[in-house]
Amino acid sequence: MRAVRSSHGSRPLTVFSLTVALLAPVPAVALGGEGNYGGGAKDNEISASASQSRIKVTQTSGPTGGKQGTVASTDVNWEPPPCWYEPVFTPEQLKNFSENDGSGDAGLRDGWYGSELWTDHFRDEKDATTIFTKPATVKGYKNYNLGKDGYFWRGVSPDVTKVDDTSLCSRLMFWQDAGEIPDVPNAPTPETLADYAYDKVKVPETKVELKPTAKSTVNLPTWVWLDKGTFQDVKVRAELPGTGLWAETTAKPVALHLEPGTEDAEVFPASGDCQINEDGSIGTPYTKGNADKTPPCGLRYLRATNGTPYQLSASVTWQISWEGSGGTGGDLPDGTFETTQDMNVQEIQSINR
Repeated sequence: MRAVRSSHGSRPLTVFSLTVALLAPVPAVALGGEGNYGGGAKDNEISASASQSRIKVTQTSGPTGGKQGTVASTDVNWEPPPCWYEPVFTPEQLKNFSENDGSGDAGLRDGWYGSELWTDHFRDEKDATTIFTKPATVKGYKNYNLGKDGYFWRGVSPDVTKVDDTSLCSRLMFWQDAGEIPDVPNAPTPETLADYAYDKVKVPETKVELKPTAKSTVNLPTWVWLDKGTFQDVKVRAELPGTGLWAETTAKPVALHLEPGTEDAEVFPASGDCQINEDGSIGTPYTKGNADKTPPCGLRYLRATNGTPYQLSASVTWQISWEGSGGTGGDLPDGTFETTQDMNVQEIQSINR
């Protein structure tokens, strides 16, 4: 525990350094749900947790049913920003919160418990001193800035354990006029929202069509394909209320990669990468008479499974880009999503034609 002292009188404003447990990752909003905006005001309840973002996330296109998962970035060094600032309270909401409860986060690393701790600084103009804020002495506010048009902002982090630098996003909650983005490091940008939306992209599982379907046969090719329309672009829009900032992140399927699950196999093409055709399909469906031909997308097993199936891995590469407010946009690292399925391989040197 550390003390944030008031410049008016000797009584300290007590500030607890939040533990990791108190800042465990919390989903911002269920996909497609309503944003929890204005100090977390929803159904007459107010949340004041710096681990809860008020970014509203909505999937605007792509499949919404069936089994889905989050893509994994192909760039192992890429990570979304660990923290940023967001508008939290209007003056009226801060007054209601402070005078009725006052237990919550006044900063990314500052947990204030007890209504007097909030009213001293945000109502009664008492300055505060903090080791995280520059300057160290933070001027107090008069009556929550009631009558002014704007918001109190605070640092937010979905996972504070990833904020290695304790100075990042650690300013004590501060005022910003409406329609303005604070001129501070780690202020939100459209790219911040695009990066945030990246982790919210849900893509369908990759269960490929096979021929033969029941069992493959040693030394004979297995054809692999996906019909057109199986995969569609997935678009996720992220908006930060009260800022005018938005970004839409788009994931487009571009390739299917096959891993047979054993070294005793060949893949077609040799790279294992099957490109997506112009109509959105992958590979070519098997037709009668093609049993001995080399498929454009497929594999050939060289050894039988003998009771233990191989695990065929099929992963789709998703090309990810974004566009946002103010004419912004760009590319993000490709993402992949992998699905495995059992493959049984028999010795019989024949196949239904």
